Amino acid sequence: MAFEQGTLNFRLFYLLKAVDPDILQNFARQAAPPISTLGRDPISGWVTGRHLLDREITEEKCCFGSYLHLMLMKAERKVPEALLKAHCKLEEEVELRARGVEFLPRQVRSEIKQRVIDTLLPDMPPTLTGIPTVLDFRRDTVMAGAISDKQIDAFTIAFKQCTDNQPVLLTPETAALKRAGVNFNDLPLVSFAPDESIEPPVAPTPGMDFLTWLWFNWEQNGGVHKNRQGDEFGYMLEGPLTFFREGEGAHEALLRKGTPLNSREALTALLCGKKLKRVKFTLAHQEKIYTAVVDSEFAFRTLKLPKIEQMESGGIFQERMRLTGIFLDDWFALFDRFLELRRETSAWEEVVNKIRAWIRDSAKL
Repeated sequence: MAFEQGTLNFRLFYLLKAVDPDILQNFARQAAPPISTLGRDPISGWVTGRHLLDREITEEKCCFGSYLHLMLMKAERKVPEALLKAHCKLEEEVELRARGVEFLPRQVRSEIKQRVIDTLLPDMPPTLTGIPTVLDFRRDTVMAGAISDKQIDAFTIAFKQCTDNQPVLLTPETAALKRAGVNFNDLPLVSFAPDESIEPPVAPTPGMDFLTWLWFNWEQNGGVHKNRQGDEFGYMLEGPLTFFREGEGAHEALLRKGTPLNSREALTALLCGKKLKRVKFTLAHQEKIYTAVVDSEFAFRTLKLPKIEQMESGGIFQERMRLTGIFLDDWFALFDRFLELRRETSAWEEVVNKIRAWIRDSAKL
């Protein structure tokens, strides 16, 4: 069952309206067609979270406490690239001999390729892929294993068509609007580079501003914070690190080995006006440790949850979702604190000056 074991890779969505009580029936009505109906064109639809061929969407199989667990399945036939290339070469050799030439026009090669695909495709086994999906009824949020833009688009369209409820991808921009009414387009652009001749970016970079502030806050204040429930937690950052700045020269810098946070390369990136774009984030909450790679668009990759004691399958799933909720609560508690500072002009100017001083002092070491 997806989301029940291993590390998690997901994006978070919030819903524009409350969840319909009959939402499970909506998914059942748009269950994936039987694999036996697969022809040349792909088919897709919803299945349970158990596996990609379980089309029987019922409360018993999909509802676990306050969570609804499903997958968006896609089935298609594909000709493996190596097999396609080999068959095309064979057909091209035959065509070359028949024509008595050394080279074939591009259009002819394209026609051969299409002919080979048409011949091989019906005999190809189905290729199944799925986007695991968890709907949290208490929070009206959806967690989906959709990381790429293509997956996000496919998931968003399918979910909206099925439920008549628009899932909104949670990014720093949408999270700021929803949680604090902050529109980053209304705020001045910022550069953390101590050199004032380095201009700010041409567009807001809230996610990178947040990650860079998170790094500064951890080093200066010890990484101890409280969430909305009043629970105290600690955090730290680790490599690999990705830095980014739009402009001349190298836009992106990736630091992997050693201790990149303390490296001269990381300092050079900050001095040049780059900001942190991706980092490994470690969280300690009530003696439980969580780790994830988080980027500036709030994509959560390889989230490793604390070990869970042995229990039945449904219990494991609910506990993993509860732990994921704790991780997200603490993450957004940090983001909320960032927003409090970012929206207040004087407070944010003080923060920016402190970050610049931190970078400048680090350069003297």
